Amino acid sequence: MQRYGNRSYDQVRSLSVTYGVFPYADGSVLFEMGNTKVFVAVTLQSSVPSFLRGKKTGWLTAEYSLLPTSTQVRNLRESSGQRSGRSIEISRFIGRVLRSVCNLGVLGERTVTIDCDVLQADGSTRAAAINGALLALQMANHKWIKKGSIASNCLSESLVAVSVGVIDDRVLLDIDYQEDVAVDADFTFVLTQTNNIIEIHGAAERKACTWELHQHAYALACKGAMTVRDFCDQQPCMPGSAASLLSKGVAPQEHGL
Repeated sequence: MQRYGNRSYDQVRSLSVTYGVFPYADGSVLFEMGNTKVFVAVTLQSSVPSFLRGKKTGWLTAEYSLLPTSTQVRNLRESSGQRSGRSIEISRFIGRVLRSVCNLGVLGERTVTIDCDVLQADGSTRAAAINGALLALQMANHKWIKKGSIASNCLSESLVAVSVGVIDDRVLLDIDYQEDVAVDADFTFVLTQTNNIIEIHGAAERKACTWELHQHAYALACKGAMTVRDFCDQQPCMPGSAASLLSKGVAPQEHGL
């Protein structure tokens, strides 16, 4: 199968991040994986859900949405009372995986809200949103510590997300939209720094996936996670800073938005 841009089956698309795109947010990024582009903003509110009141711990929640013209056919703009099932599912997914690496006790009775708005969707939007959310949260964490809003690091560990698709018994890393609509099965892997699994989102869409193919998908996800992790670890989370990594292995370069 010929991939767009002549990528090999185990190659991540180009990566790019720009920090501080929303000045009023505590942390914000524009994160790009190929032609998928996601705005992520992190804010901190002085309240928690009712089930946590009085327990001296915080909460983290996420909201994910596709902007109306992020896809080839315009989406209806979602409101808080009329969100699609897909958006709700992905929002919960993002919130769950980030809570798994967040020390909520450091926050006190406050809530971290992560807003993920897909500017352009070309496959693997969940993975891009999670990677961008982690970087925006790291930026916010530095700001909160510097301001004295929190006493210590609220992040206990890092994570990375990558997608893998299976088509005709072949496994492809970091699938784009054309591949996404053609795959027999696809998965989003969220992994720790040591490639332990935080969560896997995925299913067979056309035919069942063998366990051997699933194991191959995990091995490929680990390889892709290394590329994304190395890129993210090298980026200074400072407002106005930006970097990119070409899919053919070109070293990160500084550039403007």
